[in-house]
Amino acid sequence: MIKVLVSGAAGRMGREVLKTVFHSDDMVLVSAVDPVAPGQSTAVLTGVADMQLVVEADLAEALKRHSPDVMVDFTTPRSVAGNVELALNAGVRPVVGTTGLAAADIERLSRLAAEKKLGGIIAPNFAIGAILMMQFAVAASKYFPHCEIIELHHDQKLDAPSGTAIKTAELIAARRGDFVQGLPAEVEKIPGARGGEFSGGIRIHSVRLPGFVAHQEVIFGGLGQTLTIRHDSISRESFMPGVQLAIRRVMDLQELVYGLEKVIFEN
Repeated sequence: MIKVLVSGAAGRMGREVLKTVFHSDDMVLVSAVDPVAPGQSTAVLTGVADMQLVVEADLAEALKRHSPDVMVDFTTPRSVAGNVELALNAGVRPVVGTTGLAAADIERLSRLAAEKKLGGIIAPNFAIGAILMMQFAVAASKYFPHCEIIELHHDQKLDAPSGTAIKTAELIAARRGDFVQGLPAEVEKIPGARGGEFSGGIRIHSVRLPGFVAHQEVIFGGLGQTLTIRHDSISRESFMPGVQLAIRRVMDLQELVYGLEKVIFEN
C-alpha cells in the first residue's frame, strides 16, 4: 500500500484527491494538511463518512509524524516550492499539481531530488486528455507553425497564464523553434490585447470567468485553413486518473520530472 499525504486538502482539488486516494485499493490516506482549515473533519469536507481524519496545519510535522511515501500538493504558487522542499528533505516523493512554480525553483528542486535519489512529478495538468491535446499540438506545429493559445479557467485561479498553456508553448517552441508571426508594426490599442508573448513568438491569452473549470485550445492558421485542438475539463474528477497514475509511477522514479507525459509516453 502506498501511504499518501495530501497537502492543500481543503481546496477543491485537494478534496477530490482525498476521495480518490481513500477509494484506491493500493493506497492509504495517512494525512490531510491545510493551514487554512486546521481541525476540520475530512468526512465533512468530502462527504465520505468513513474518512476519519482531521485536517492538520503543519506540513513539516505531518511529514515527520506519518512518514508517507508520497505527498500530493495542490496548494498555492506561494507555498508549493517550500512544500516540495520539505517533502524531499523528509524522504517523501512529491506529486505536484500546483501551478506557478518558477523555472529556477524547478531546477533547484530537481537537484535536491537527484541528491536524495527520490522520484517526483510536477504536472501542469493531470487530465489525460490535456496531455494528449499538448502532444497533438506539437505534432501539428510541424505543418502549421502559426499558432496561438487560449486558456480558460475559473475566476478563482491565482496564476495566469496557466501551467498547461506555458507547458504547451514550451513543447511547441522546442519543436518548431523561434518563429515570427503577425505584423512587426502591430499596435495594441489596449495594452495586452494580443495576449502575452511566450519565448519563441507564441501568443497566450488567458480567460478567467465563473462557470469554467479548465479548458484550452490551440489555434493554428495556414493557407486557406485553420486547425483548432481543444480540451475541456468539465469536472475536477477528470484530473484524478492522472493523479492516481502519478502516485503509482513516482514510486519507481529516482528523479524529479516535469510533465505527466514523461511517465505516460515513456514506453
